[in-house]
Amino acid sequence: MRKRRLRTTSSKKLGIYVVFLSLIVIPIAFLMWWFGNLQPLSETGQKEIFEVKQGMTASQVADELEKRRIIQSAQAFKQLSKLNNVDSKLMAGQYLVSSAMSARDVLDILLKGPEPDIIKVTIPEGYTVKQVVNTLAKNGLGTEQELSKAMESFTTKDYSFLQDIPTGKERLEGFLFPDTYFFDKNAEPKEVINRFLERFDKELSVETRSRLQELNLSVYDWVIKASVVEREAVKAEERPLIAGVFDNRLRTGMPLQSCATVQYILGEVKPVLSIADTEIDSPYNTYKYAGLPPGPISNPGHASLEAVLYPTKTDYFYFVAKSDGSHAFAVTYNQHLQNINQYQ
Repeated sequence: MRKRRLRTTSSKKLGIYVVFLSLIVIPIAFLMWWFGNLQPLSETGQKEIFEVKQGMTASQVADELEKRRIIQSAQAFKQLSKLNNVDSKLMAGQYLVSSAMSARDVLDILLKGPEPDIIKVTIPEGYTVKQVVNTLAKNGLGTEQELSKAMESFTTKDYSFLQDIPTGKERLEGFLFPDTYFFDKNAEPKEVINRFLERFDKELSVETRSRLQELNLSVYDWVIKASVVEREAVKAEERPLIAGVFDNRLRTGMPLQSCATVQYILGEVKPVLSIADTEIDSPYNTYKYAGLPPGPISNPGHASLEAVLYPTKTDYFYFVAKSDGSHAFAVTYNQHLQNINQYQ
């Protein structure tokens, strides 16, 4: 009987010891994890604009900060937010933050309130360099001359995808990625242009680079094709179809005969091209010269870039625009003529 009591006593002591350790070790482990995940995500992150939208909770802000790779852990940020009662203090607006900041620093910035000197600029898909520069200049982000000079300063040392681009003030045609941007009103022109290039660089994922190799397509030719698709397509669902038509024409040596390329030469969008327009002697005239134009004709968005990577396999060689912006597609030239008579 004595031995049993000893065993029972030992078991109780062991249980108490385990509980005691748990009460100490678990909180310490949590605190180590928490403080570790509040540290900066990187050492050299540049400042960027983070927007808190109307009605966003601290939890939603934390998730978005992690998604944007500004902080290490949304969960750690949420715990920090609870301690500071952030939900009742958040204000909608734009904030300048960086992945080189600790979570505590990011939170302090959010608690101070939005920046008063932030300029919001939206660049639509299909804008040309001229249109982008004009929009930026109108928003006070530099003169057209300053912005053009800034574009000329970027080389392959900055971004490897620039290796095939030509010289000249419109050399970044195709690479000024269309999106909504938030700029500090005092941002230098080169910093402004760099934001566009940083955004384009995100399109070059590992999967995208692998697909380009599979297609034996250079980054520059990818952007050229996507820029033509962008200016031809109105309906999102037709982009892969139009890309497929262009692939068929390129494969068989047919001219692209893209009205958009001629409109790029003219510098205006004409509803109907004249015969004289299609006879303009320019390498951008895809009625006169087969193959791709020598450079992009617009700045394509993600959907058009994706359409070129994954075009619809089709027998179509022709398409004509309808009044609603969609297109009628045809396999033969006779079918194409019938569509022209019906829709134009």
